[in-house]
Amino acid sequence: MSSKTFAQAGRGILRTVCSGRMLTALLMGFSSGLPLLLATGSVLQAWLKEAGVDLGTIGLFALVGLPYTLKFLWAPLLDRFAPIGGMGRRRGWLLLIQIALIAAIAGLGLADPLISLPGVTVAAFLVAFFSASQDIVIDAYRRESLSDAEQGLGASLYVNGYRIGLLLSSGGGLILADFIPFAAVYAVMALAMLPGLLTTLLCVEPPVAVGTPRSLREAVVQPFAEYFSRQDALLILLFVLLYKVGEMMSSQMTTPFYLDLGFSKTEIGTVVKLFGFWATVIGGLLGGVLMLRMGLYRALWTFGILQAIGLIGFVILARLGHNLPALALAISSENLFSGMATTAYVAFMATLTNRKFTATQYALLSSLMGVPRVIVNTPTGYLAEWLGWEGFFLFCMAATVPGLWLLTRFRAWMESPTETAAEPPIEPGRA
Repeated sequence: MSSKTFAQAGRGILRTVCSGRMLTALLMGFSSGLPLLLATGSVLQAWLKEAGVDLGTIGLFALVGLPYTLKFLWAPLLDRFAPIGGMGRRRGWLLLIQIALIAAIAGLGLADPLISLPGVTVAAFLVAFFSASQDIVIDAYRRESLSDAEQGLGASLYVNGYRIGLLLSSGGGLILADFIPFAAVYAVMALAMLPGLLTTLLCVEPPVAVGTPRSLREAVVQPFAEYFSRQDALLILLFVLLYKVGEMMSSQMTTPFYLDLGFSKTEIGTVVKLFGFWATVIGGLLGGVLMLRMGLYRALWTFGILQAIGLIGFVILARLGHNLPALALAISSENLFSGMATTAYVAFMATLTNRKFTATQYALLSSLMGVPRVIVNTPTGYLAEWLGWEGFFLFCMAATVPGLWLLTRFRAWMESPTETAAEPPIEPGRA
């Protein structure tokens, strides 16, 4: 590629990134990522460990995230109905869900594991439920507002926005927890959801495709019937389940791992999260750009291998112990490769959905994406105690192999230029 052609391509990508649709994808990614670790991840883990809760129970708290794996059950309601007249299906549901989510995050901060662990569990479950519901609508909005050619770059910006939200809630939350009570931390995070609410109010409702379900029965039956009529439908679901299972299992125990090595919450929040954030941003953008040249199949395969290799850093860190440079290097490499793999993974799921039932089909796929975070992650605390930290992270590396093997089964149709999800025409007057 000549320097002139390269410069023209760069300017084209920059114009696309700066478009309103891409900016919306970035901001909605932020709103989607911010609540996750407040209910099921590092902030809640640190709060529970500080309160004296044992590792096994902390691992069991992964079950709080069940809504992320079951969201396809109520996704048809979000495809069928528009709750607020004049705002459309996507924006109307987003507005209601985000208001409820802000209230749930603030409510979780009012619970206290020292007083009532069941109360914390219920409050965390509500945050997970409204967060999962928000994800359903955001994923559908992104799929419907971007063309197939824009899905890779859109996924890249969405993932980076998601990671910014994760950084603010986890890294920022852990740093704040060294200076203010966890109740105040959760109040700050509830306020941090306001930019997402503003984005919902200002963004444009995507057009509605012809053939969108007009009854609840159609909304429930048609998306699944259409999906399961496809080639390799069941194997695709298994692939979605397994592709990132090793990385998700490792992430469930990283905060207790760092604390066991003697790192303070401020060190975790600063070194781990900041280094990891920038590595993930670079990985996401690099993955989005490389996908334009490599194609989706090669990107999934290459990034998946790199994602597994990135876990070696944790094995080395377990041997070295409290070592800040080693921590930064391990986190940077793991997050760089994970960011690349996640971009390809999200783009893959988006291209599989039919615009007539985007919310339900994407919820089906992304629900399986959440299974490792909830079901498979549940025994991770016991695995870490049994295998030790080195053995645990080696086990997580081995868990990536089945997903990569399944990917080889899709090569023929993934590399076919005619293989795309159905693109029904747009129905006038229903946007």
